[in-house]
Amino acid sequence: MSFLSSLFGSSVLNSDMFEILDKKTFKRVIQQKNIQLVDVRTPREFKSGHINKAINIDLFQMGNFKQAFEKLEKKRPIYLYCRSGSRSKKAAQKALEMGFEKVYDLKGGYMHWD
Repeated sequence: MSFLSSLFGSSVLNSDMFEILDKKTFKRVIQQKNIQLVDVRTPREFKSGHINKAINIDLFQMGNFKQAFEKLEKKRPIYLYCRSGSRSKKAAQKALEMGFEKVYDLKGGYMHWD
């Protein structure tokens, strides 16, 4: 991140590497095989219900978060969600800073999933 972007609060989320998908589109694209679908909520939230095929990587456990994300493939897109969309945006920022090429986020988070 450049000095100016950090100074003015701009982020890599304002690039074509990050995209927020509506529920219908998100549901359609995660039907693919071998997708990287990540729930960034706490393990307790994850156990109370999650999207099928999702892996749980808790954003609040930053050391574990970075270590777990290092095991994912940076050249393949990752699909993120949290409860409402706030944590997944932060997770997307971190993932892009770590070198992931494309990150998708579920609009409104798991609260809007049925």
